[in-house]
Amino acid sequence: MTNYYALASGFLTGKYRSEADLNKSQRGGGIKSFLNERGFKILEALDQVAERQGSQPASVAIAWLIARPSVTAPIASVTSIEQLKDLEHAANLKFNAEDIQLLDEASNWK
Repeated sequence: MTNYYALASGFLTGKYRSEADLNKSQRGGGIKSFLNERGFKILEALDQVAERQGSQPASVAIAWLIARPSVTAPIASVTSIEQLKDLEHAANLKFNAEDIQLLDEASNWK
C-alpha cells in the first residue's frame, strides 16, 4: 500500500491542535475533520513517542508508517528545510513494542 497524505495534510506534525490553529496555512480548512477524539489521541501518542525518541511528531508519524509491513511507501511533502530534516530523521527511528502498541491503539477505529 502506498500511503498518500502520510502526515494528514500537516495534522500529524502537531501544527494543528485546535480550530484556532487552522489559520496557520492554506491547508488548515481541510484539517478540521481531524480535530476529534481520535485525532487528539493520535497526537497524544505521537507526542509521547517523540519525547521518548528525542524527535518530532512528524518524524514519528513517518517512521510509524515505514515500520508497517503493509505500507510500501509513505508520501509526504515539505515546505522548509527543517521539515525535510524531520522526514530524513524518520528513516533512522527505531520503535520498541511499547511505542508501536501506543501508536496502533491510538489510531484504531472504534
